[in-house]
Amino acid sequence: MKNFFMSVFVRTFALLNTDPHTTMKNIRNFCIIAHIDHGKSTLADRLLEVTNTVTAREMQDQVLDDMDLEKERGITIKSHAIQMRYHDYTLNLIDTPGHVDFSYEVSRAIAACEGALLVVDATQGIQAQTISNLYLALENDLEIIPVMNKIDLDSAMPEEVADEIVDLLGCSHDDILRCSAKTGLGVEDVLEAIVDRIPAPQGDPAAPLQALVFDSVFNPFRGIISYFRIMNGTLKTGDHVKFYSTGKEYDADEVGVLRLNMEPCKDLSAGNVGYIISGIKSSKEVRVGDTITHVQTPCEKPIEGFEAVKPMVFAGVYPVDTDDYEELRASIEKLQLNDASLTFEPESSLALGFGFRCGFLGLLHMEIIQERLTREFNMDVITTVPNVQYKIKLTNGTELNVYNPSGMPEPNNIAEVYEPYIHAQIITKADFIGPVIKLCMDKRGILKNQTYLTTDRIEITFDLPLGEVVFDFYDKLKSISKGYASFDYYVNGYQPSKLVKLEILLNGDPVDALSTLTYVDNAYPIGRKMCEKLKDLIPRQQFDVAIQAAIGSKIIARETVRQVRKDVTAKCYGGDITRKRKLLEKQKEGKKRMRQVGNVEVPQSAFLAVLKLD
Repeated sequence: MKNFFMSVFVRTFALLNTDPHTTMKNIRNFCIIAHIDHGKSTLADRLLEVTNTVTAREMQDQVLDDMDLEKERGITIKSHAIQMRYHDYTLNLIDTPGHVDFSYEVSRAIAACEGALLVVDATQGIQAQTISNLYLALENDLEIIPVMNKIDLDSAMPEEVADEIVDLLGCSHDDILRCSAKTGLGVEDVLEAIVDRIPAPQGDPAAPLQALVFDSVFNPFRGIISYFRIMNGTLKTGDHVKFYSTGKEYDADEVGVLRLNMEPCKDLSAGNVGYIISGIKSSKEVRVGDTITHVQTPCEKPIEGFEAVKPMVFAGVYPVDTDDYEELRASIEKLQLNDASLTFEPESSLALGFGFRCGFLGLLHMEIIQERLTREFNMDVITTVPNVQYKIKLTNGTELNVYNPSGMPEPNNIAEVYEPYIHAQIITKADFIGPVIKLCMDKRGILKNQTYLTTDRIEITFDLPLGEVVFDFYDKLKSISKGYASFDYYVNGYQPSKLVKLEILLNGDPVDALSTLTYVDNAYPIGRKMCEKLKDLIPRQQFDVAIQAAIGSKIIARETVRQVRKDVTAKCYGGDITRKRKLLEKQKEGKKRMRQVGNVEVPQSAFLAVLKLD
């Protein structure tokens, strides 16, 4: 009871003492963008430390990365917003991910800011996401502050990297800040540059309320908490508000700012970043990119939202226990609330029952979502082989959309198969042009154009089948370019193709979750590699397990998982050979009966085997 009253006192004290009336000219909204592992989260730690936002007792590495997955992998998965005080200024920081699979998180953060710190590693220089994220920031007219990090390392190349930044941004050498986020060297200069260079937010506190929702989280006790940036107007605790796209009306039970913990306040006006709790229980009622406005005096039009999500990888996600279907739906909806780049729709499988066809931005994104379902919602799921959407023209003239191999009609009913193509733009160093072109050619790409952006940087344009990109294209592109390659694309219609349905059979029974649609020339090598991979992954049984790859009724590859044999003759010491033979024959008969009724359990790792094919 004592702790309860203490928490009430703390919240009331915060409500009375939080300064919501910071003038707009003293507000700075900025984000940190960079390539993965260039020191964004470490720089954010130092900024929080220097501004005394986090006490020494609360300080830890990657303080904004609150997921176990983020700390384990050393990557930022979610954007994290936090408010700092620096002299008379209020600084709203949004730390963003650096991996290409989470670029949508970056676009959401950029929409809520006026400026960005572009962090470049002094030991590695400009890399893929540096360029990609920079373009996102420039499209939104953000003020860019270049920051060269890790200058204290022996392997640092400050002059060479500074020249690269000057070539990329067209700025002067004096504009580039040099710091070491690990030691704290130069961090004060970064804070001064944020105050001096990033413009104050624009907006009218007296105008009708316009607040952009850039993120949401689900709290099991308080419902959905929406994070917003106010463009115009003022939002007060107790106001009657509505979400523009859904039209749903709520009371603002609590409004506050995002420090290390949420701190409530009486009101927030234009230019501020904060949160709203209004008792929303259904995740369908909140959409990232939506506009919050007052019911009595609504704004004339909503704020323009973010760019449309472009899923790269589609895969089926099924509960291990079919009774958990509705629970899985609720879990995915809550994840989508927190990660707007996840898309899903219901589908069914003969082998796995009812599940969902989910769209992901990449294979790492898919892996992270699966991990989060397991850790945060305690859901055991099976993920099927990734695929894309195909159009099938039947012999009777009708057209059919096929999302997964189980929906593929019989070959004699198919007149033509069309697969989606993308218009891909790859920016890389000139040193890697040969391997990149070879990779795209191997993926059935058609070279359209190549342009030198600078003396050392080239843009290559290809038309590529989307189905060839969803497997290992990203990994291979990053490997051959040593991490220096940015990849962007847009769907460029459908083109005729020769596709076949590749099935995997276990002891003659097809496993539709392992089936895939592939180009006819790739069917044999993929089938062979899948059989070899599954042989290593499927545990040995009391009987032989035949693993076959088939196209229709034609078997194109086979591997056998040998049975586990018990030494039944171990107790026969001497005597006639017929005694041993009798025992072996009896075992052989038992093995035959077992094979007739034996079931092969396929581990989860087998469903992901195709992703790891070399």
